[in-house]
Amino acid sequence: MADSVLVAGIGNLFLSDDGFGPEVVRRLARAGDLPNHVKVVDYGIRGMHLAYDLLDGYRALVLVDAVASAGEPGEITVLEVGQDDLGADDFDPHGMAPVAVLASVRQLGGTLPPTYVVGCRPSSVEEGIGLSAAVAAAVPLAVEAVRTLLSQRLAP
Repeated sequence: MADSVLVAGIGNLFLSDDGFGPEVVRRLARAGDLPNHVKVVDYGIRGMHLAYDLLDGYRALVLVDAVASAGEPGEITVLEVGQDDLGADDFDPHGMAPVAVLASVRQLGGTLPPTYVVGCRPSSVEEGIGLSAAVAAAVPLAVEAVRTLLSQRLAP
């Protein structure tokens, strides 16, 4: 695993645009053309599962998620996250607060690998299944953003 990159889709499919991450990784996995060193997983809201998987020692992590950011709904943002960006948030093993999940890796005895977030500003995270038009239109852009990270920054 030490030479592998983990691409993790996170979000709740039952909260409209919060299902952005799972949709992006589903499309990446379905394409079937990623390099062998890339593992793509839809974690949904299984934060503890992601935290424990990170203990396997990945070379890098790419999180794909709906993020609250400035701008219009559907806008894609790519961020680099380091250990210093993480607070000491309380970790809920039944939830998926990304900052708390990433911070918990050190508490579990692991080291957070270089981490990137491919995020999309949601239009709505109210109860409902399906992405808004703006966020659905952003999914192919996010797929390309992940592919760019993998080829330009995270290639072996």
